[in-house]
Amino acid sequence: MKKRELPLLVLLALLPALLPAQTLCPHRNQVSGGYNFWVSTPKDYDSLQPPKPVILFLHGASLCGRNLDRVRRYGPLHAQAMGRQIDAVIIAPQNPGGAWKPDRVNRVVDWVFDHYRIDTSRFYVIGMSLGGYGTIDYTAAYPHRIAAAMALCGGGNPKSYCGLNDVPLWILHGTADRAVRVSQSQKVINAMARCGDSPRLRFTKLPGVNHGGLARAFYISETYDWLFQHRLDTPGRPVSTDCRITVERLRSAYKDIDRNANHIVVRSTPDKEALRPASAAAPSAADTMALAAGTAAADSLGLADSAAAPQPPAAKASTPQPKYHTIRSGDTLGALARRYHTTVAKLCRLNNMKETSILRVGRRLRVR
Repeated sequence: MKKRELPLLVLLALLPALLPAQTLCPHRNQVSGGYNFWVSTPKDYDSLQPPKPVILFLHGASLCGRNLDRVRRYGPLHAQAMGRQIDAVIIAPQNPGGAWKPDRVNRVVDWVFDHYRIDTSRFYVIGMSLGGYGTIDYTAAYPHRIAAAMALCGGGNPKSYCGLNDVPLWILHGTADRAVRVSQSQKVINAMARCGDSPRLRFTKLPGVNHGGLARAFYISETYDWLFQHRLDTPGRPVSTDCRITVERLRSAYKDIDRNANHIVVRSTPDKEALRPASAAAPSAADTMALAAGTAAADSLGLADSAAAPQPPAAKASTPQPKYHTIRSGDTLGALARRYHTTVAKLCRLNNMKETSILRVGRRLRVR
């Protein structure tokens, strides 16, 4: 190799570190009475740019726990790792288990609003499955601060549904969903109707799409385009009907993603710099491998899959203790799946049974 070739090779090696980078920062035990959470800032996030919109992502039951890395397995953070450009600050809390609590979510949101440069008139909420329930519950509790919300294959249990009518809301549900039946979304819509007119509501039923299929919505541009069309300060706050999400679009979710587009810096611990515009730095080898694993895993998601989202190879961990439920009169697989934050398909696999099997009273059913 000629000596004059060395400077060029060095420049090529350093080039990723010189490019603007998206920054991903974990916050653990940061907010009293809140959740642990990630904050992702886009590559042009700094004091010279206008404040950014902010997206709150509420995950499903499969990502619950106390390992924040699980939250990057699907959703907006994973979509960014694959190359989807999302020009917003993203808040991605982790639920340790159970239903999302609106007041705990709101403490996290307040902290981010106080510490990051964001446009509070462009605050959006999106969630799937358990996170779909969380989206409805949080939006109903704080309709005055949310510009638009999108709930995927969920339901809702707010104290009052009436506040939902004040927010541009798009509910999507697959007709083949066996984990959370489409009737759960319909119950939300019926409750909204009892409060009066719902002119800001969109409801889309996707024929033949099961529970896992809707995870692809996080990877298509239409999802974010629709959210960004709304602002809190728009007179009348009309709902946009320009964007469409179809079965065909979900099937082609990955085709228009540039997998080499995003350079992501993952900070191992939060520090003062994480709360201010950060300079670009090269990701560690471990971070690069983690993002590559996530990208490869996303290809495994299909509309026929029952899993909620693509799952990258996980680090080996101690085997959790199995948990059982004794069947009582009136129990159904769907009800048990919701109660134990799992899916009907997983219950069937754990118990070597079919979805049509009869649940006999007194039988012990493994739920985890």
